[in-house]
This record gives sequence, structure tokens and C-alpha cells, in this order.
Amino acid sequence: MIVVRFKVKCKSEKTEQAMALFKEIVTASQPLDGVVSFDMGRDITDPDSFIALEVFEDRAALDRQESLAVVKKTMGLFEELLAAEPEATIFNVSSTE
Repeated sequence: MIVVRFKVKCKSEKTEQAMALFKEIVTASQPLDGVVSFDMGRDITDPDSFIALEVFEDRAALDRQESLAVVKKTMGLFEELLAAEPEATIFNVSSTE
């Protein structure tokens, strides 16, 4: 199982545009084969930041999600949308309770 924590800080004037794109990503990602969980929310201490918590059965599922057109489109707009480099941490989980 793979768990991904992904955080972005948007430019204030681009936050609403980014949120609409992130909503599309979540909607497209949740039903994909191998996606256990895919959620994204706003940071309660910084309304211009969003944090995604993504859980995949395996690397193939993560690759499928990353190949979605809306993911590629959104990542292509990062320079325009983001105020800082995105943060990503990938955890390879061998067991869960």
C-alpha cells in the first residue's frame, strides 16, 4: 500500500481557481481501480493551502491516478497557481491495522 501526503500553497488570487481544479481531481480519482482513499481539504491555519491524503493499493494505482488528464492539466498550471513549491511525501506501508 502507498500513502501520499501532498500539500500546496496557492497564490491568494488563484486559490478559488485551484480549489475548483482540486475538486475535479478528487472526483476523478476516487472511483479509480486501486484507489483506496483520496481526499483533499483546506489547511485550517492557512486558507490558501490544501492538503491531499491519498491511499493506493500499489504503484500501478498511483500511476493511473497521476496519468489522469485533469491531474496533468492542473500540474501544468502550478507555476501560475502556486506561491511555493509543492510538498510531497510518499509512504510505502507494509501493514495496516
